[in-house]
Amino acid sequence: MLCPDNRTVLTTELPVILSRDYARPVSKPVAKAAQDKPIKDPTVALRLGVDRSSPVPLYFQLSQQLEAAIERGALTPGSLLGNEIELAGRLGLSRPTVRQAIQSLVDKGLLVRRRGVGTQVVHSQVKRPLELSSLFDDLEAAGQRPETRVLRNTVEAASAEVAAALGVGEGDEVHLIERLRLAHGEPMAYLSNHIPGGLLDLDTERLEATGLYRLMRAAGLTLHSARQSVGARAATAEEAERLAEPGAGAPLLTMRRTTFDDTGRAVEFGSHVYRASRYSFEFQLLVRP
Repeated sequence: MLCPDNRTVLTTELPVILSRDYARPVSKPVAKAAQDKPIKDPTVALRLGVDRSSPVPLYFQLSQQLEAAIERGALTPGSLLGNEIELAGRLGLSRPTVRQAIQSLVDKGLLVRRRGVGTQVVHSQVKRPLELSSLFDDLEAAGQRPETRVLRNTVEAASAEVAAALGVGEGDEVHLIERLRLAHGEPMAYLSNHIPGGLLDLDTERLEATGLYRLMRAAGLTLHSARQSVGARAATAEEAERLAEPGAGAPLLTMRRTTFDDTGRAVEFGSHVYRASRYSFEFQLLVRP
């Protein structure tokens, strides 16, 4: 063949070998917008900020603001927090400071780190005031969507302890109900209650639909006062499994309560256990004059 400079160039044509072995599927290019679709960070809408002149550690200031947002529902269960680096950049904080703030909420059970997913809001901790109210009502008031599973609903002979609490004779028939109370589908507490025999209708379907105190009020009982003690102990293996805790030894809050109506009659004796990681009691203390 002739090149532009009219010099003759000899070329050798090599045979072209076609083989299916060299065929490779060609993937279609994915739009960058689809590849790098941003996850909306719910913390952007929060008015987060730190006071560098405060003696309170910066990580604690941030963790308190995030916890408050979870408690009031601004960060709802299932929400994914954005990248720690981006959050640190917005607040002018170091990444270790932001990580420490988030880890403190992970330790409280409010956040969870999921591989391949990110940092996710689990739920808020239930803070129950020490007043004569039911757990069902407290959860509902906190927007926690309470659910009840009745595990036992039967009549039995009163033990010496139950008889003394309810003011009945030892061996008298009393009603026993055992329930698992959940919030957002997660176990919160195991409730065991003894009720004097014949006091009210304790239908299982109704017990799973509402709280015990609501049933009592609907039956015409006026709840007046209660004697209550609060404590703590380690969970047994059975309790840990029931309450979805890692295993025996998990910390539990305990509560024992005897409730009286407006005539002074004992109408309920309860022995309850709560997950310490999900539940706390609040006290208001006054200075004695």
